[in-house]
Amino acid sequence: MNEIRSHDYVNHPYAAVRNALVKDPAAVLRAATNAAAARAKDVAAALHVNIGPLDIGAEIAVTVGEISEQSYTPPISRVTRIPIEWSAAQRAALFPVMKAELSVYPLTATETQLDFLGHYEPPLGIVGGALDAMVGHHIAQASVHRFVTDVAKYLREHVK
Repeated sequence: MNEIRSHDYVNHPYAAVRNALVKDPAAVLRAATNAAAARAKDVAAALHVNIGPLDIGAEIAVTVGEISEQSYTPPISRVTRIPIEWSAAQRAALFPVMKAELSVYPLTATETQLDFLGHYEPPLGIVGGALDAMVGHHIAQASVHRFVTDVAKYLREHVK
């Protein structure tokens, strides 16, 4: 399994960001990625990345697991954990399945951190492993980073 980490922040209080995500996390994730695709004028792609001259995109099917919240001692007082899994909506055998957790916690009274930790297995067996070693992991890393950035941007614009 290959690991991918990415993070971003939202300039809104933790409670507001948490409430927006917990209310309907799948809708927030879908809206964020679709808004990004619309900005890119590629409405068919929910995950989208440019690697040099290549423009790679794929619609994804996202499922959200059971959300949990834990309390800790400062500096991080609370963390909301949202399990996420996604796969390509079409031609799923050609793309990895991502199993991840989006952790949300306060940085300050007015800033919230989004931390993504995901794991995926390259598709296509040995051939997929070789492709992943050459370029696939870079594509996966770039698409996850863009995903987290899109979610943070959406939350910055829509959380009150």
